[in-house]
Amino acid sequence: MKKIITLLFISIFYQSVFAQKSGYWDKERATSKEIVVSARDRIIIETDDFPAGTTELIYRITLLDDNQQMASSLVSVLKSIPDPTGISQGSAGAVFLLSKISGDDKCKYVIFSTKELADAYSSKGETANACLVQNTPVSKDAKRLSIDKSTCIKSNTSKLYFGFESSNWIMKQKIVLEVVPWVDAKLSRGWTLENRKNIISQCKTSALARKMANSDDFCVCIGDKIQKQYTFQEFQKLLPMEQTKACKDFGASCFEETGIAKTVFNDLRTKASNNIKKGDYGTAIKNYNEIVNQQKATALDYSNLGYSYLLTKQFGKAIKSLKEGEKLDDTELLVKLNLAHAYLLNGEYSKAKTIYKEYQNQNVTDSVSWTQKIKDDYQTFTKSGIQNQDFERVLKLLN
Repeated sequence: MKKIITLLFISIFYQSVFAQKSGYWDKERATSKEIVVSARDRIIIETDDFPAGTTELIYRITLLDDNQQMASSLVSVLKSIPDPTGISQGSAGAVFLLSKISGDDKCKYVIFSTKELADAYSSKGETANACLVQNTPVSKDAKRLSIDKSTCIKSNTSKLYFGFESSNWIMKQKIVLEVVPWVDAKLSRGWTLENRKNIISQCKTSALARKMANSDDFCVCIGDKIQKQYTFQEFQKLLPMEQTKACKDFGASCFEETGIAKTVFNDLRTKASNNIKKGDYGTAIKNYNEIVNQQKATALDYSNLGYSYLLTKQFGKAIKSLKEGEKLDDTELLVKLNLAHAYLLNGEYSKAKTIYKEYQNQNVTDSVSWTQKIKDDYQTFTKSGIQNQDFERVLKLLN
């Protein structure tokens, strides 16, 4: 039984921990103002500027008699609450946050998101465009406003304007307004939804991203790394060339981490293979060289690159590429065979003869013999206008 209770406690503890939001009550930039409203008057109270990343806030309004003092500040109340999810919805949450004292006076209040709307209320009493209206006079009130449930809070909201109308037709009223913002730790770095979208959009126009069928994961990865390394303001202050370098460096890392590299290079191999089948050897060379330049080439990539060089009569480049292929896999016979072709077409018959003879009793693949592949290649060379008097000489040598 004790074990079951312990497990339940651990489960509840972890659910509570992971349910908490990543952020903090910004007590340093909380608004706390005590003002006096004359009888039958309207007044506007402007909050202090909200910090970047504000997604929620708690406010408390308390009306006091002349000699009353607040028992405890809203900031001190929130010290025991780790995040806004710790405040229950509805009346229970309001009761918890309310001041322990209040006077006999009551007032109505409204909240506006812009100064222009607040000024219209102050002069004409207009409330149609208020984001919150409390028409029933209250002596104290407390509410939580969040970006997903209130029009008062938006991603670019920098402050709010509270309008108060005295319900006392004879005496002045003393009102205490307290506002404490909740700051999302990630958004506090300035990376709003719009700013993150801009980074991803820039990434998608890069040369590397355009080669991908779907660059979403790649660009999100770059965005995450930039956001972790820099605040938005820091990134904006970088020179354009510094921003480009940062994106390039993070891109190189994300290219491998997301597994996109394998997909991109396989796509290039498929394109190059199709280029060879169509006789478009120049484009095949371009695609294979892109793989080589990224240091992702296999022995077979070098073999196909060398073969394409042969068919474009670039025999020196073919020899160089095929020797690189040998370094990666000295047992790959397609590399050996193409190297023999390259030596033969480059006028180095003795080197070609040595390779041709050495592997004449083997297969280059599971179904094609060394000799048959030579015959097939010579026919391809001839059709492409590549003639050599030693073709027949080699075939006789192997018979």
